[in-house]
Amino acid sequence: MERVNDIKLNKEVFAITPNDNVLRDAIQVARCGLRQGTYKVKNRSEVSGGGRKPWRQKGTGRARQGSIRAPQWRGGGVALGPVPRDYSLKMNRKERKLALKSALSYKASSNELVVVDKIEVSVPKTKEMLSLLENLELKDKKVLIVMNELTENVILASRNLQNILIMEPSELNVLDIVNADYLLADVDAIKEIEEALK
Repeated sequence: MERVNDIKLNKEVFAITPNDNVLRDAIQVARCGLRQGTYKVKNRSEVSGGGRKPWRQKGTGRARQGSIRAPQWRGGGVALGPVPRDYSLKMNRKERKLALKSALSYKASSNELVVVDKIEVSVPKTKEMLSLLENLELKDKKVLIVMNELTENVILASRNLQNILIMEPSELNVLDIVNADYLLADVDAIKEIEEALK
C-alpha cells in the first residue's frame, strides 16, 4: 500500500483521549438493541385444563393439590418463565457522539483507518472488489467501508464477501467500528463524519 497524499484529520474527532466507559456503554446499547425479546412461555393461567381440584383436600394421604396445571405437574404452566420484553436501552446524544469519537480515535491511533480518494470498481464483480482490497492490503481482514455515496457496482461487487460491510456516514455506529479490523473510508465520507461530530 503506497501513501499518495496526506489528509489532515480533525483532532476533535480522530485524536481525542478515548472514554472507555462511554464506549463500553455504547456497545452494550447497540447489542441490546439487536435483541428481539420475542420468546414466550405459558403460565398456569394460560395452559388448558385443570379447572377442578384433582382430589379432596384431606384424607387421601397425598399432598394437597389445587390444579393439575400448577408448575409442579407435567404439562403444567411454567413458573417465572420468560415473556416478551424490550431490551433496548437509552443513551444521551452527547454520550453517543463521544462514543463514536472514541471508537474512531482508537482506529486512527492503531493505524486501522485507511482513507482513499474514491472507492470504486469498474464492473460489479466480486473479483474486482477483492483486487481493490488486495491493493490496499486488506484482503483477509474484516473491513468496514464508509462511502459518501453508495454505488451499485460497489454494493454488488461486495455482497458475496462476508468480511465486508458497507454503509454511508449517517449509518456509522460504534458496534460496527469496533467489530471491524479496518475502517476504509473515502475523503468525502471523512469530511461528512467530521462535520457531524465536531
